[in-house]
Amino acid sequence: MLIFLQTLLLFHYPTANAKYTLCRMMGDPTYPLLSKEGDISIGAIFAIHSKLTLPSFEFTEKPKFLTCSSVNLQDFRGAQTMIFAIDEINKSNLLLPNVSIGYRIYDSCGSRLSSMSAIMALMNGQDISEDDKCNGHYFTNAVIGEPQSSASVILARTTGPFKIPVISPSATCECLSNKKDFPSFFRTIASDYHQSRALAYIVKHFGWSWVGAVNSDNDYGNYGMAIFIDAAEREGICVEYSEKFLRTDPEKLKKVVETVKHGTAKVVVAFMTSFEMYSLLEQLNIQNITGLQIIGVEAWMTSSSMIVPYSFRVLGGSLGFAVRKSNIDGFTEYVIKAFWETAFPCSKRDRNGSQYEVDCSRYQNLLVYKNYNEDVPEQRYSSNIYKAVYAVAYALHSLLKCEEQEGCEKNLAIPPEQVIGALKEINFTVKFGDRVWFDDTGSAIAQYEVVNWQKVKNGSIQFKAVGYYDASLPPDQRFVLNTENIIWAGGQLQKPRSVCSESCPPGTRKATQKGRPVCCYDCIQCADGEISNETDSNNCMQCPGEFWSNAEKNKCVLKAVEFLSFTEVMGIVLVFFSLFGVGITVLVTVLFYSKKDTPIVKANNSELSFLLLFSLTLCFLCSLTFIGRPTEWSCMLRHTAFGITFVLCISCVLGKTIVVLMAFKATLPGNNVMKWFGPLQQRLSVLAFTLIQLLICLLWLTISPPFPCKNMNYYKEKIILECSLGSTVGFWAVLGYIGLLALLCFILAFLARTLPDNFNEAKFITFSMLIFCAVWITFIPAYVSSPGKFTVAVEIFAILASSFGLLFCIFAPKCYIILFKPEQNTKQHLMGKAQTKSY
Repeated sequence: MLIFLQTLLLFHYPTANAKYTLCRMMGDPTYPLLSKEGDISIGAIFAIHSKLTLPSFEFTEKPKFLTCSSVNLQDFRGAQTMIFAIDEINKSNLLLPNVSIGYRIYDSCGSRLSSMSAIMALMNGQDISEDDKCNGHYFTNAVIGEPQSSASVILARTTGPFKIPVISPSATCECLSNKKDFPSFFRTIASDYHQSRALAYIVKHFGWSWVGAVNSDNDYGNYGMAIFIDAAEREGICVEYSEKFLRTDPEKLKKVVETVKHGTAKVVVAFMTSFEMYSLLEQLNIQNITGLQIIGVEAWMTSSSMIVPYSFRVLGGSLGFAVRKSNIDGFTEYVIKAFWETAFPCSKRDRNGSQYEVDCSRYQNLLVYKNYNEDVPEQRYSSNIYKAVYAVAYALHSLLKCEEQEGCEKNLAIPPEQVIGALKEINFTVKFGDRVWFDDTGSAIAQYEVVNWQKVKNGSIQFKAVGYYDASLPPDQRFVLNTENIIWAGGQLQKPRSVCSESCPPGTRKATQKGRPVCCYDCIQCADGEISNETDSNNCMQCPGEFWSNAEKNKCVLKAVEFLSFTEVMGIVLVFFSLFGVGITVLVTVLFYSKKDTPIVKANNSELSFLLLFSLTLCFLCSLTFIGRPTEWSCMLRHTAFGITFVLCISCVLGKTIVVLMAFKATLPGNNVMKWFGPLQQRLSVLAFTLIQLLICLLWLTISPPFPCKNMNYYKEKIILECSLGSTVGFWAVLGYIGLLALLCFILAFLARTLPDNFNEAKFITFSMLIFCAVWITFIPAYVSSPGKFTVAVEIFAILASSFGLLFCIFAPKCYIILFKPEQNTKQHLMGKAQTKSY
């Protein structure tokens, strides 16, 4: 039907400007509910009644007029605001000084059918006689309305081809911002683009990441909810369900209520008109669904129709946006006196030959509000209607070239497209301080109050302002909330929680659950060496190289530093055995020195014995250099001291072994071999062997010396302080040279083990070298495989074990004879037994 009418109008439009074209009206004219004649006229469409009764269509007689009932007080106040503003302008000497503004206000009764009829009437007029000619004049310079977005879409599409400007005080659908489709549409309210995004800010501000969404199944609800869902996803908010319905579809409404009832979200965003919201409110009450935190929009948040006895039980604590309240001076008195005396049709006694007679029965239900003005302070849209009327007046003032003294040029023809152009350029301030101008989309700047449903002491519901949103301010100042004054769902003082999964504490990360929204997740503890130091972290951060995660995995702490210290048990034990070895060696030295003239000491080369005891003392002491925090000097000292002292020790043992062999050979007749290995040669051999090791150590320290380093590869959770070898070749050269001397000593001692003597020292040297070699052969794999400080402990153990082996194997038998068998410490005893032995 709508498409047919538009096509019909477009078909006849080119002929409208033709001269002397007859104008004929099809059907009966539609008369405005409220009207006034003037030099220029402003049209308006309000849903002053909310219910429409359709006549019977039996096609046996002419259909009767549509019947409207149930007064919509908000739109009735809107009509009164429009008339009040026009009266102000008509009395003004500054704005349109000699031009009177008339108005024609139609009642759409909340019906698209009635609204369409009103649109046709506004564009065509009512009084057309048979001889009237179409002169191209427009009956209406601008249209104010409709309040609802869907109705405004129809209005704007119908008037658009004729370029008649439409200014809506409350149609907020973002779809109307499309100037290609709606080039003549303006509004004194902001687009839902801002409100929908601001709803997401509210939800994000209170930490609600799991919400339900319900909207009206029309342009207003669908566009608004789509923008909200997009903004919510950008803010990390998940929508559990998104349902829509119209009040004319009760079955769909019941399904929506069931979804809300079984949902887990405690917060529901309701992007609906007041009609759908009222229907939802009824069903929520019937189903006893309470305790939900409802987040609402300006269409219903402060609507008086929502105030019913059970509304606070369901909607108590609701939070949402509302159009800012503005106090229009004089309007409260106007609605109870001047309006009824001057503008209300039943108060007109003389109709001056009007073509229709006012039937006061049409207005009986309006008379109920004649002395009622308590709702006026909550009429938030009144200021938008007031600004819309003044916007048209300022545009016409500019087009009529009005001057304060000379007045306006009344006879100018004003095509509607010129009014559109003038509206785009207006910029003025109304008397209550609001600035009026239109942006590129024909919308006003977004300015909302954040209101909260609260109950006052007398039991009535109050819409308390708890914040604001103002898009004209800088981004960081646009959204302000005073949370201390908010009453939450069910009248509670504690903010409800609405999350799919509880927050992941520091030390954990979020892991999304397969097949569910990103707000549904499990909390997984960070791996070792990783941390998360904030709530709801998506990833764990790797700690820097020298740091490790603490037990809670929420902080990186310095890794534990590991080295063999003097204060730990293992260090104390090793120090004890080192000093014990030094003490035993010193005691043996003292014992030998005190018995240096006895045969057993002399027979075993006392000079090399004392040098060996000295070198063993150094071997025991050098193990102490391996304990403690590694430093540059200690790293160089420990390896070089170890290599040199052990070579000195093995050199002495090797010298003693050679002496035993030479001594035996010297006893044979005619053999004077001992002259080649006397005391001087013995000293020189020990010195030579030691100097070779000293040279190796000097080359090692010169080319690539050992140095302290932090080993972070073996253990991830701690740092091993150790001495890097520098040159591994140098280390193994030192160790290999010791092994070579030990092997040579072992071979020579093994060859001399059976030499005839009452006390053959070669036997004990053989056994000591066997222990020495066994210790160092087992040391190599243990050294390579031992972790951390145990590597050092293994090396110290090898030093101590080999030192104790040499000390006890070589010197223990001698000490036993000296202390416990002094009768055997004689030259006769040492040689006597040898004489009785057979060779």
